[in-house]
Amino acid sequence: MTKRLPPKGFVFGTAGSAYQVEGAAGVDGRTPSMWDVFGALPGRIVDGSTADVAVDHYHRWESDLALLADLGVGAHRMSLSWSRIQPTGAGPANPSGLAFYDRVIDRLLEFGIAPFVGLHHWDMPLEVMERGGWLARDTADAFAEYAALAADAYGDRVDSWATLTDPLVQTAYGYALGIDAPGLTLLGGAFQAAHHQLLAHGRAVEVLRERTRGSVGIVNHHTAVSPAGRSAADRAAARFYDSYHNRQFTDPILSGHYPATILTMPGAAIDVIRDGDLSVISAPLDFYGVTYAHPTVIAAVPANASIPFSLEVPAGAALTDAGWPVDPPSLTAVLVDLHRRYPALPPVFVTGAGAAFDDRSDAGAVQPDTDRITFLDDHLDAVAAAVEQGCDVRGYFHWSLLDSWEWAEGFSRHFGLVRVNEDTLGREPRASFAHYRDLIRRAGVNAPE
Repeated sequence: MTKRLPPKGFVFGTAGSAYQVEGAAGVDGRTPSMWDVFGALPGRIVDGSTADVAVDHYHRWESDLALLADLGVGAHRMSLSWSRIQPTGAGPANPSGLAFYDRVIDRLLEFGIAPFVGLHHWDMPLEVMERGGWLARDTADAFAEYAALAADAYGDRVDSWATLTDPLVQTAYGYALGIDAPGLTLLGGAFQAAHHQLLAHGRAVEVLRERTRGSVGIVNHHTAVSPAGRSAADRAAARFYDSYHNRQFTDPILSGHYPATILTMPGAAIDVIRDGDLSVISAPLDFYGVTYAHPTVIAAVPANASIPFSLEVPAGAALTDAGWPVDPPSLTAVLVDLHRRYPALPPVFVTGAGAAFDDRSDAGAVQPDTDRITFLDDHLDAVAAAVEQGCDVRGYFHWSLLDSWEWAEGFSRHFGLVRVNEDTLGREPRASFAHYRDLIRRAGVNAPE
């Protein structure tokens, strides 16, 4: 049983993203995204799968939303597909794409579930990528045009908007290391992608303020960073990694400047920052979203001139099926550090926290879902601890409602409260689904006040 629950009025929700669940590639005017091309390349996806069908939420959305109603959440985080709403990333909106999200948003509201809508969760239209993607400053302008289309379509019903989701992941995995789409290996040169994403965020904030009355925020990926040892080299490497992973994105938004270590990073093209950019990026927000997965332990590797550090697994740590260490107090540390470091921090939502666990044995028998239940309980307890220490956390969104297509990991990782049968795509609520439902009922009011 959960040790502590957050206070009354706290929002309990679930999360997912368009590309990971919708499928329906090429249907009703949806044009290819960069992930359609990247995911089809040999060897890029662990299990060789694609998201062409994903888990077919595009055709099963009604039954999926009925699951949410049964779960009893007060909110659901969803993202819009840029390629579905604005094919090619330019020009007018696609009526069929707009209509799909109209249906989803309206049904959520009928169920009393607040839609937390994200404009972008990595599925950039292919044509925008061909014009430079996040390496091109013009992409920030294109993103603002797309934001205007979404705001005009849904601004009368959506109360909470997130501009971007986890620009750190796009920067590091997509542009620096080549693990994710678009598969570039620019190392420090990926700073251009980071800055243009943040500029796009700022431009989108302006648009959403002008065209909607909803609250506006961003979702950033955070981790608690510690050195592997006591050496000066390990401590310095950990400080750099903290700047890269956390503060590269939070400092500009909440303090109006980049960390000095980022601006002196080899390969960073600092001339991409123009007069006025940081004022746009640091416009006040109504909420701040935190994605949290696990803590990070850093060891210095000075012999590696390209990446002079490594990510270590803490000795003796419990691990998820993704190999991620489980340490709930690290979530508390992330939230409390944000509260103490940034006076301008708005109310916080943990907009994505979850873990991959496979609950089927080699023989196919369903196993108890205890690991996911324990993760959920312990991390909600960690949020409650952060609230007690002064961080204004307003909600927790479990990642994810459904097993999904997990980017470069394909279907090999299972995060869902609801199992998706790989052969039939049928939905099977796990024990953690019932546990979360009971927890929400015990907690009482779960909708935004």
